[in-house]
Amino acid sequence: MKLTVYRRTTQAAFILFILLMPVLNIFHYDVDTKELIVFGNVWGLGLPEEFYTDRSITGSLHVALQFFLKAILPWILILSVFPLLGTLTGRFFCGWFCPEGAVFELFDFFTVKIFGRRSLFTKKPNDPGEPASNRMPYIILSLFCMMAIPLFTGIMLTGYFVAPRTVWGQIMNWDFTFGVKAGIIGVSIYLFISAMIVRHALCKYVCGAGLMQMLFGWASPVSLRIKADPAKLGACTDCKQCEKVCFMNVKPRLFRKDINCVNCGACISACTKELGKEKCVFSFAQSRHCPLPSKESFKKQENTPPILNNPIRDDNCEKTFR
Repeated sequence: MKLTVYRRTTQAAFILFILLMPVLNIFHYDVDTKELIVFGNVWGLGLPEEFYTDRSITGSLHVALQFFLKAILPWILILSVFPLLGTLTGRFFCGWFCPEGAVFELFDFFTVKIFGRRSLFTKKPNDPGEPASNRMPYIILSLFCMMAIPLFTGIMLTGYFVAPRTVWGQIMNWDFTFGVKAGIIGVSIYLFISAMIVRHALCKYVCGAGLMQMLFGWASPVSLRIKADPAKLGACTDCKQCEKVCFMNVKPRLFRKDINCVNCGACISACTKELGKEKCVFSFAQSRHCPLPSKESFKKQENTPPILNNPIRDDNCEKTFR
């Protein structure tokens, strides 16, 4: 599906951008010179040395103003990005750009092919299905990724604090300073544990960026979300593919706003594959265009000939109308 191709493209492009920012001098902090580099220039307070010795009220106010403009305000603007994204797009960033989320999905794919489930430990009702008939290629590839991805990511992200040329020079000479060694090992261990064990639980319960998008997206009437069209549910074959493709364990057919939905659109692709584009139950819409059906609409749907396990009659769904 084109939607899946677009999403994988944006994920890969953003991962590449994050990894190359230090290399291209877009953003990094050099611990040796103790300088913050932004687009190739040193980001400082913009004050000449004599201002620090000026103890007049005017001098103090000027220093305070520069500190606010150059040190505090930029971080406020950066931190405001995720509430703004949440207000307008919900958790779209999580599903379409987040580098960690993309890595988690990759290892979901491997565990599904090897064990027939997403988790290493338990099988859930919405797991996609059975393991691959020939699991050996997936085992070999997953072992390689388990070692290569955390290690390579650790090397690249250490470049945010030590000049990338220095990091690669130490690797080539196999002679590491404590800072480079600690950075590579620390990031590698974190990514290995999060990708192998924690995965999407981190997205639900730990990630601050995800939490901000979740809260602002839930409250915003204009945030992007997945809409389930009640008028089209009669064509649903109850294949449950929309649930099986959801790595966040959301049930898209229920008439309620699930704050764990990352707007990845996987349910749209799965439903389109099953029913065709015209009959697809799901679509992207703004929250204000996704009202819950009235009780009268609910009763009317109950009087129609039900399909097997009609999602309209789901117990969890009934609770939302009480």
